[in-house]
Amino acid sequence: MICIYNLYDMFFKRKSFRRFDDTLTLSLEELQNIEQHLNEVVPLLHNIKIEYRLVKREETTCKRGEYCLLVYSEQKENYLINVGYILEQLDLWMAFHNIGACWYGMGKPDKLKCNELDYVIMLAFGKSLLEEFRKDYTKAKRKDLEAIWSGEYLPNVTNVVRFAPSACNSQPWRVVRENKYIRIFRSTEVRSIIPKAKLPFYNSIDMGVFLCFMEIALRHSQYEFKRMLYENQKSDAEQIKIAEYTMY
Repeated sequence: MICIYNLYDMFFKRKSFRRFDDTLTLSLEELQNIEQHLNEVVPLLHNIKIEYRLVKREETTCKRGEYCLLVYSEQKENYLINVGYILEQLDLWMAFHNIGACWYGMGKPDKLKCNELDYVIMLAFGKSLLEEFRKDYTKAKRKDLEAIWSGEYLPNVTNVVRFAPSACNSQPWRVVRENKYIRIFRSTEVRSIIPKAKLPFYNSIDMGVFLCFMEIALRHSQYEFKRMLYENQKSDAEQIKIAEYTMY
């Protein structure tokens, strides 16, 4: 299990919060629980060093939420995918606890280094009411299944993984199902308001988010699988290989 909570159910509850109620505030206990949970999230790659800083929003350029979680990482192969995979677990866990969150890509922290690791991205968050979370996930704007998934569909997996969040809703993931194999690709042909030079950075984080959704969905449906991550892929390909899952 990725964590002790049934994060699958949070696929249908979470949303990216753009507005927060300033009259609500997180308690010291809630903040301590967040910090404790950071010790429990499962990395995609165990050989990449990660550091976190939980700061007041005012210590960054972020304009949303009460606090920001700043993520710093060692820059190794697939480190951005690793960050996305880890931080999405926290995003879903926060939804379980009625804490609204939003990936905030363009924000700047007060410090660009933490224990010699480089700043990557932040998650803005704040206390929220239950009624503020998503009520009907099918109303979220997402690509049609045919645009992202080729091959036989998987019940309780195919339709829900496409609701993973992505930078400016760019949805760069493409999936090919062939018998016992599920192959995940990142499309480099997505249209987005994100500057083209920065799109690979954010979409690589998005792919980690998607892998998190995929694995939670597979486990929820009791599929057994083995994951293989691709390395040293050509950056100019139309579709970059990210991962392959072998189901058994």
